[in-house]
Amino acid sequence: MLKLYNSLTRDKQVFEPIVPGEARIYVCGMTVYDYCHLGHARVMVVFDMITRWLRAAGLKVTYVRNITDIDDKIIKRAAENKEPMAALTARFIAAMDEDAAALGVIKPDFEPRATDFIPQMQEIIRLLEAKGLAYVAPDKDVNYSVRDFPGYGKLSGKSLDDLNAGERVEIAQAKHDPLDFVLWKHSKPGEPAWPSPWGEGRPGWHIECSAMSNSLLGKHFDIHGGGQDLQFPHHENEIAQSEGAHGNTFVNYWLHNGFVRIDNEKMSKSLGNFFTVREILAKYDAEVVRFFILRAHYRSPLNYSDQHLDDARQALTRLYTALKAHDGEAGKIDWKHPVAARFRDVMDDDFNTPEAVAILFELAAEVNRTQSSEAAALLKSLGGVLGLLARAPTEFLQSAPGDGEWTPDRIEAEIVARATAKQAKNYAEADRIRKDLLAAGIVLEDGPKGTLWRRS
Repeated sequence: MLKLYNSLTRDKQVFEPIVPGEARIYVCGMTVYDYCHLGHARVMVVFDMITRWLRAAGLKVTYVRNITDIDDKIIKRAAENKEPMAALTARFIAAMDEDAAALGVIKPDFEPRATDFIPQMQEIIRLLEAKGLAYVAPDKDVNYSVRDFPGYGKLSGKSLDDLNAGERVEIAQAKHDPLDFVLWKHSKPGEPAWPSPWGEGRPGWHIECSAMSNSLLGKHFDIHGGGQDLQFPHHENEIAQSEGAHGNTFVNYWLHNGFVRIDNEKMSKSLGNFFTVREILAKYDAEVVRFFILRAHYRSPLNYSDQHLDDARQALTRLYTALKAHDGEAGKIDWKHPVAARFRDVMDDDFNTPEAVAILFELAAEVNRTQSSEAAALLKSLGGVLGLLARAPTEFLQSAPGDGEWTPDRIEAEIVARATAKQAKNYAEADRIRKDLLAAGIVLEDGPKGTLWRRS
């Protein structure tokens, strides 16, 4: 029985899909004006894990993760670069796809781009205007009238007075209330613009996700996800827009992953502790990064440091080392198997990946102790549910980002030189080669099949 922590109700609830046997999920994706950072990586990996588990549980999943390709930051960056906005967004969409693929993230079923849904956005705005929830301001922007929507604040758990007093909100004289937000922006000269009933303009950020999710998943769907930073105001505003326009429940379950911290400080460009996925993958194997993300519960803060990544690399190495002598394919999981049943139970408890990973280590210990092919196959199969352990063990154990100066060819040449020295009974030279390799992080293992190597 799958239970999810619902941010809307602030408790765990049994997942009951709207359509039996199906799950429709929408996740707020990237605004594509720069390279993805670690926070983006966490969103992608977490909701990839959730989607994988829903499918493993036998549900037919429709997964939508949007792309924001029209936004103030995009317009500003394109102007700074003196390049067309479409060229900028295309370049960073391609980079995002490369990063996601490296992290083992399966492509969503739909990846809508905001600029393809302008008519749908305008239709929602027309409905809101007809219901008295939207108004044209003196500056020609169309704003949402927050105080005219009775349910505003239910996701953040704050009253309108609390929000006015405690939140940093943009105050504009053209707004009826400081909490009101823009649905349609009147375009300034030189900015991208689309024709509309309210004049040439472009959409506000919040309306984009309402239009894309409603168009692809319906006006009422199962799960909406994203980073914790989006809970207010973005997701609160999505509820106000969608429920205000259509008069029905928008989403049943709201899931939010926790913040990313760097050495126990909030990740921020201003603090100089801001890392892109590409910078991290230059130092660490992509599967190590995925493992690091999944080893923490998705709702917990994720604290990034080189030490934590080094620990993750050593831990994942232990799992692959257990599989080294059992390089077979993952098989179909028998969920009645006691270990598989425990794995299922912890994953059904709000996707408890830390406990699921602990079960993988129990299996690895059993494989090391008994050399059981059955246990090895189960380890590989359960790891595969999390998007882990899919490579041949030797491939992982010999991998290193960029490989540095100790390339596989150089290592193999040193192994041949060592074998030649041993044949000549020059044991001092053979020992020297082994020690030099060990100092470089290369472990040699002599066995019946000759000398194998792995990175420590």
